[in-house]
Parts: sequence; structure tokens; C-alpha cells
Amino acid sequence: MALPVFHENMLESDMEKMESNATRASNFLKAIGHEGRMMILCHLVTGEKSVTELEDLLSARQAAVSQQLSRLRLEGLITPRREGKSIYYRLTDDRSKQIMEVVYELFCRD
Repeated sequence: MALPVFHENMLESDMEKMESNATRASNFLKAIGHEGRMMILCHLVTGEKSVTELEDLLSARQAAVSQQLSRLRLEGLITPRREGKSIYYRLTDDRSKQIMEVVYELFCRD
């Protein structure tokens, strides 16, 4: 994977695109930069879960789980689905899964 190279002859449009990408990446990292949100993403990597399932898995209260789910939803990292009175969440796309795989490799693998 090639990293960007900054140079003095860089076009302004290229620099603006890099700044925009940096903002998007920063927002993404802020969204996953909370222990509770990271744990939610870890659980959702294995598939869709209801709010109740997440509460049980995290040993957390509904209000705390809902607050973290709201932030992840706001950032577009998870997508809800309602079935009757239950709400289920899943990862919106592969970005979160890819990041969680890297985090696992760096910090969790023995």
C-alpha cells in the first residue's frame, strides 16, 4: 500500500482532496475511538445483533448501548433494521470490519 507523497508542486485540487480524506478518516477514527463503540463493532463483525443482544454481550445498560449505537449510526458505520419491537444493527460496509481486523492483529492476537 502506497502512502501519499507531499511535494511543493502538488496541485491545489490534490491537496484539497487529501484534506477532505483526512477529515473523513479522522471522523471515522473518532467514532471507533471509544471502548464501548469498539466493542459493539467487534460484536457486529460476526453478524447482525439486536440492541438486547448487545446489552447482554456488553453487560451494559440499554441507555449506554443506545448512546454508542447512535454515534456509530451518525457516522454511517452501522445500519438499523426494525423487526416488530426489536431493532437490529449490522455493519454498513466493510470498512469497520477491515479496521477491526487490523486492531485485532495489532492488539488482541496472542
